[in-house]
Amino acid sequence: MKIQSKITLLFLLLSGGILILLNASIFYLVYKFNFDDFYKRLEARVNIAAEVQLSPGAKSKATLEVRNKYLEKLDSEKEYFLAVDSNKKVHASAGIAQVFIDDILMTGQAHYRHDNTFYAGSLFKKDNAGYVVIVSASNPAGFQELKDLQKILLYGFLLAMILVYFVGKIFSFYTFQPVRRIINNVKNITANNLHFRLDELTGKDEIAELSLTFNDMLNRLETAFETQNNFVSNASHELRTPLTIISSELELALNKQDLNTHQRGVLNTVYAESEKLGQILNSLLMLAQSGFDGKRQNWESIRMDELLLTASESVKRINPESSIYIDLENLPADETLLYVKGNSNLLRLAINNIISNACKYSNNRPVTVSLLTENNRIIIAIKDQGIGIPQTELQHIFEPFFRASNAHEYEGHGVGLPLTLNIIRLHKGSLGISSEVGVGTEIKVFLPVEPHPALTNSIS
Repeated sequence: MKIQSKITLLFLLLSGGILILLNASIFYLVYKFNFDDFYKRLEARVNIAAEVQLSPGAKSKATLEVRNKYLEKLDSEKEYFLAVDSNKKVHASAGIAQVFIDDILMTGQAHYRHDNTFYAGSLFKKDNAGYVVIVSASNPAGFQELKDLQKILLYGFLLAMILVYFVGKIFSFYTFQPVRRIINNVKNITANNLHFRLDELTGKDEIAELSLTFNDMLNRLETAFETQNNFVSNASHELRTPLTIISSELELALNKQDLNTHQRGVLNTVYAESEKLGQILNSLLMLAQSGFDGKRQNWESIRMDELLLTASESVKRINPESSIYIDLENLPADETLLYVKGNSNLLRLAINNIISNACKYSNNRPVTVSLLTENNRIIIAIKDQGIGIPQTELQHIFEPFFRASNAHEYEGHGVGLPLTLNIIRLHKGSLGISSEVGVGTEIKVFLPVEPHPALTNSIS
């Protein structure tokens, strides 16, 4: 999940939590106000009922008239008059909880609710006698108000969450716009334009610091690439020239007829080692060059079945005893799926390395090279019947100069597969390998299909 989506989700969750707390507070306050108001209305009726019943007369009659005229009759309204006995006890009437009456006797006034029936009662004294006056009623209108409020809060919450979601997306979009701009600019930086720098933003926020950090990194990368470029450009001339002179002098020396057996053996050994050093140097230079950005090479559309045939013929010319079988039975019917975009010389070198290794480490037993396409990828599988690679060493075979523990009897420098991996990566591909000691090794090359433009246009 992208950070922008995470921030939108976090914004939504935080806002949702705040809205839930706010709605719960509103509902609680309305709930409390509604019930408290209803209890006050019951208390007023308790006082009126006590005055009418305990102090009969013209005043109480007038109070009763005012009550009947101006106070509405509550739903299921009932009045209870209970006398306090000599033990200061009151026995509960039917439907009234004893604990409620005990609270009235203790505090002088109390409230009580059972389901939708509300009770308010007070303790009154008249002529040294005590009386408990209770008025009860139901409050359907209050409960309906709470239900309506619940619906309003719920729908309001859902509507607010939808609004918060879109506001959060807009907020995160504009918040991360500078980051997206940096990402797009960094994506356009390759080995060809390492001089390019991000716009340095004013201010001291994290985005400005990120741009400055990227620019510092690009400065270091440009220096490193320039150093490598200088090495690759100069090493060939500076190192090959003395090696060529050494080899030439050794050839001249070997052509002399007055050399004894020991001298000729020493010169042959030095000559062979100088040739080996030259091969190592060439491999190292190729390995360094393959690490450059692919746009430095001459890219073209390459038909891979033809490249396989060319590569196998090249290996056979170097090693005539090799046995290579090209399996093209699974070629796609659409020939446009046989093309990749890349540098033919580099790709041929990579395939040559794999096939050559397969022949060498299998002592020229049959090597099968197959080609097929799958999921818009070209798959080249090279399988041998060689010595195999120990499982514990498979993870190291793409490291420069690494050689398997069972391969010391074979000539090699340990740079062929690292060079191949670099070339395949330049072409946006990948390598897969499986091996078993004494059985053989299979290496698969995966390359993205990129149809030839001319063929695509002719088909369309």
